[in-house]
Amino acid sequence: MALFHVARYSDPEAAGIEEVRAEAGGRARALLERLQSRARERQRQEPEPEPPGTDTEAEGRRRRPRRRPRRRRGVTDSFAKSLDARRAKRRKAEDGDADEGGETAPEAISVRTETRAAQGGRPPEEATGPPAPGPVLGGFTRRKTPKVQPFLPTWLAEPSPVRKSVTEGLIPIEDIPEVHPDLQKQLRAHGISSYFPVQAAVIPALLESAAGGFLVGRGGYQPSDLCVSAPTGSGKTLAFVIPVVQALLHRVVCHIRALVVLPTKELAQQVSKVFNIYTNTTPLRVALVTGQKSLAKEQENLIQKTADGYRCLADIVVATPGRLVDHIDQTPGFNLQQLRFLVVDEADRMIDSMHQSWLPRVVAAAFHREGPTGPCALFQRIQPQAVTTASTCYPQMPLQKLLFSATLTQNPEKLQRLGLYQPRLFSTGLGHRGPKDTDVEVDGDLGGKYTFPVGLTHHYVPCRLSSKPLIILHLALGMNLSRALCFTNSRENSHRLFLLVQAFGGVSVAEFSSRYGPGQRRKILKQFEQGKIQLLISTDATARGIDVQGVELVINYDAPQYLRTYVHRVGRTARAGKTGQAVTLLLKVQERKFLQMLAEAGVPQLAHHKIPSELLQPLVPQYEAALLQLEKAVKEERKLKVV
Repeated sequence: MALFHVARYSDPEAAGIEEVRAEAGGRARALLERLQSRARERQRQEPEPEPPGTDTEAEGRRRRPRRRPRRRRGVTDSFAKSLDARRAKRRKAEDGDADEGGETAPEAISVRTETRAAQGGRPPEEATGPPAPGPVLGGFTRRKTPKVQPFLPTWLAEPSPVRKSVTEGLIPIEDIPEVHPDLQKQLRAHGISSYFPVQAAVIPALLESAAGGFLVGRGGYQPSDLCVSAPTGSGKTLAFVIPVVQALLHRVVCHIRALVVLPTKELAQQVSKVFNIYTNTTPLRVALVTGQKSLAKEQENLIQKTADGYRCLADIVVATPGRLVDHIDQTPGFNLQQLRFLVVDEADRMIDSMHQSWLPRVVAAAFHREGPTGPCALFQRIQPQAVTTASTCYPQMPLQKLLFSATLTQNPEKLQRLGLYQPRLFSTGLGHRGPKDTDVEVDGDLGGKYTFPVGLTHHYVPCRLSSKPLIILHLALGMNLSRALCFTNSRENSHRLFLLVQAFGGVSVAEFSSRYGPGQRRKILKQFEQGKIQLLISTDATARGIDVQGVELVINYDAPQYLRTYVHRVGRTARAGKTGQAVTLLLKVQERKFLQMLAEAGVPQLAHHKIPSELLQPLVPQYEAALLQLEKAVKEERKLKVV
C-alpha cells in the first residue's frame, strides 16, 4: 500500500503558452522562407555583370565595400554593438512591412516590390500624390516695422504751447501788469520794451504760483513745478530772474530762498550777473558759489557768525553742483530750510550729472526739521504730497522746482529722478515724442524735433582730413567776420588748431578750454565780445548757455557726436532774433550719419557748400611753413612737461 499518492493536474495556462510558442515558431519559419525566396528573386532580376573595365564610376562606387563608420571617442563597445543592431533592424524594416506579430504580409511585399520597380528604386513617398493639405507659408516680404508710440504722462503729451520765433508775437511790457513797476523800470533801462514768447508765458505763471507768499502756494496748495523747453537765445534766463526777484522783494529776514544750479562756472557767472542787474535797487543779495574763489572766501559771502549763532548774508545763491555740496557739508550755518525756489538751468545736462547726488543732498537740507513737530508746531515743512485736510491745517513752506533747457528730455524715467510735483510743461514743440533706443540717447523735444533759432542757416562742407585746417583758414580770412566761434571735440585738437592758426598769421585767434583757469577764460570771453579776438577756438565748455554777443559764424571743426551737442553749439549764434550761420566740416564717412541725425532733429534745410581746391591752393605754402612751426611748438611743450 502506497503511503503517498501524487496527483497530477494539467495547467491550462502552461498549455496555452506551448501552443503560442508552436505558432510563433511556424510563423518565423514561414517568414524566413519568404525572405529567402525574395532574395533569390532579387538575384534573378539583377543585370548580368559587365566585363572588367566597362562598369561606370557610379557602379564602381556601389561595388566598393561599405566603410564601417568611424567610432567616436568615448563610445564603448557595447554601445557600438547596440547601435549597429538598431541600424540593421531599421534597414530590415525598410525592406518590408511587418504585421503586429513581426510577420510581413505577402500582399505588402508584392506591392512594395512592384512600386519600387516602377519607381526605379525611389522611396514610395516620392511616387505618391500631392501631400496632405496643411498650412501654406508665404508672404515673407520685408516690411517696415511700425514705431511704437510710447505712453507719455499728460503733462508731457499735452504741453502749454509757446511760439518758437522770438521776432513774432512779442508782448509789450505793459501787457503783463503783474510785474512790479520797479522791475519794469529796470527792463526799460536796459533796452527791453517787449517780452519774448517764452517770457510772456512763464513769468505770469510763476508770479501766480507765488502770489500766496512764502508759506503757501496758490489757493493754499503746493504750487506745481514748471519745465520749460525753448530754443537757445529765446530769453529763458530772464523768464525766471524776473519772477524770482519779484517774489522775494518783500522778504523781511535774509535767508537763502532761491537757489540756481548750473553745470559750468562761466554759465553760473553769467546768470549771477543778470540777477545783480535786477537786484541793484532792492535789498536782495546775490552770492556766487562756483569754486572760483576759495571755500573760506565764499563762506564769508554766505554766512556771518554772530553771538547768537549764524546770520545769512544771501537771498539768492547761484552755484555749480560740486561747490554747492561742499558748502552743505562744510559751511557752518549754511541753511536751506527757507528755500522757496530751486532753479535748474540746462536741465538735461544736470540730469546727466545726477550721479554726483547733488539734488538729494539739496532736498534733504531743505526739508530738514529741528524742534517740535506735529500740528501744534508753529512751522513745519513736509515733502510734496497729495493734498489732504491734515496737510492744509498748518502753514508750510513749499519748494518749487523750475527746469529750463533747450533740449529738455522727454524720457519720463529721467525726469522722475527730479521728484517733480504735478509738473507743467511749456514747450515750443508741436506734438510729442517718446524715448527711442539710440546713445541711447532717448532725448528730444516735442514733435520729434529740436527747436533752432529762426534766423539760423545750416551748412556742411565735405572735405578730407588733411584739408580741414586749410578750410578754417579760408573761412576766417575770406568771410571777413568780426567774431567766429570754432568747436572741437577735445582739448588737444583745440590747442593744436590754435597753435597752427596763430603760426599762420593774419587772424586774431584765441583758445578757450580747461587749459586756462577761470580768470583767464573770463578775460578771453570779454576780449572776444569786444571784437579783439576774431576767431575763438573752443571745446564744448562754451557751448552751454554762454551768451556772447555778436557771434556771426559757428564752425564745427569736429562733427558733434550727439544731437544735443550740435543744438547747443550752433545756438551761440542767431540769438535774440538775430541771424547767424553754422558750418560743419564733414568727412565722407560722416556725411550719411550726420545728415540723418539732423533730419531727425527737424533742421528745415541743410545747405551743401563745397570749397574748390583752387581756392585753397594759394594758402598751401604758408600753411606748410605753419606746420613746421607747430611741430617745433609741440616738441617744446613736451620737453617742458617732462621737466
